[in-house]
Amino acid sequence: MIREFTKEQFTESFLRSKNKSSVLDENVLKTAKAVLEDIRLNGDAALEKYVAKFDGEVPETWEVSADERKRAWQEVSKEVIEALQKAAENIRNFHAKQLQNSRIIQMEEDIIAGQLFRPVEKVGIYVPGGTACYPSTVLMNAIPAVLAGVEEVIMVTPLREGKKIAPILSVAADIAGVRTIYKIGGIQAIGALAYGTETIPTVDKIVGPGNAYVAAAKSLVYGTVGIDMIAGPSEVAVIADENANPVYIAADLIAQAEHDERARTFLFTTSRPLIEATKEALEKQCTVLPRREIAETSIKTQSAAVLVENIDQAFELCNRLAPEHLEIQVQNPLLQLSKVKNAGSVFLGENTPEAIGDYFGGPNHVLPTSGTARFSSGLSVDDFFKKITYLHYSKNALQKAAPSVIAIADQERLAGHLRAVEKRVKG
Repeated sequence: MIREFTKEQFTESFLRSKNKSSVLDENVLKTAKAVLEDIRLNGDAALEKYVAKFDGEVPETWEVSADERKRAWQEVSKEVIEALQKAAENIRNFHAKQLQNSRIIQMEEDIIAGQLFRPVEKVGIYVPGGTACYPSTVLMNAIPAVLAGVEEVIMVTPLREGKKIAPILSVAADIAGVRTIYKIGGIQAIGALAYGTETIPTVDKIVGPGNAYVAAAKSLVYGTVGIDMIAGPSEVAVIADENANPVYIAADLIAQAEHDERARTFLFTTSRPLIEATKEALEKQCTVLPRREIAETSIKTQSAAVLVENIDQAFELCNRLAPEHLEIQVQNPLLQLSKVKNAGSVFLGENTPEAIGDYFGGPNHVLPTSGTARFSSGLSVDDFFKKITYLHYSKNALQKAAPSVIAIADQERLAGHLRAVEKRVKG
């Protein structure tokens, strides 16, 4: 099922080709641009039009009421609620360690510099909720924002049948500390958060995953608001030696492949018998998978098993790939961690499947995809802070610095800069 590649074939088919492809489709961008412009100009009227068109019905009220949120707790099992609460505790504990304080630096006796850490004031969280819903997405996006001290966290998620959102998303929002939820999804939700309407307030930053249309909309509103990232299809890479368990590897590849037909899964190993055993395990496990067609399409068209000469070569290829998720299933995986240069998140050893990171472990599951881990990181508390620098010079310090500043300003032919300093030091 999974295709085999040599190092050279993999380089040509996956590493070089990704540089020529775009995450966003031009037709999708065109559609998103038209919807966003309509919402920017016409507010709620445009909002109703697109919700009716794409969701089939318009809610009586956009905001999820307190009564709806209270009833949701009765519609979710106690077992699931407890699981979400435990997951939230792990996520909260991990992200709390990322908090930083404003800092002051004494550069010299009469020069002071520093950084102010100020939370973003308003954040919008997009949570998919149509055919599938993801309470883990609520926790992963909202908890770091709340920890950072964001004053207003607004969640948007699409309607389901019965003109209400999925109850489990409401419960997760309560656990995470989200105060406001609106029953809206798609491009129109991004537009409402970016531009504001008569009903939905504008925010300063939008985070959270979505389909291709949501990703396109986020890319287009960037600059009007901040965004976390443009997420492509999910992906996992597994580095394994001859001692790895092919049943576990197959299960982890399938866990990613069932997301999307475009999801990408990779196995890098020094063992040909492991590749053959993994192929057999994939065939067997896919036959009982509810989302079998999606997973099989992904594995057949978007995946690769690469036989490498040694583990160092596997890390070399993985660092060039810069996968969203990287599993290291070798003996003593901690000793290999220093070889990782580019990855969204790393999972060490056969008892740490990527799925535990999606839901429970603590580190964030909102991660860079499509090779962007080469220059970006997963969602964290930092994403909800602005870092403002400041500087104070005494008169004496300015006198000392003036000749250097004047020389550079003169070289750049910026007379206004030069004179702003010169007038102070020459009276």
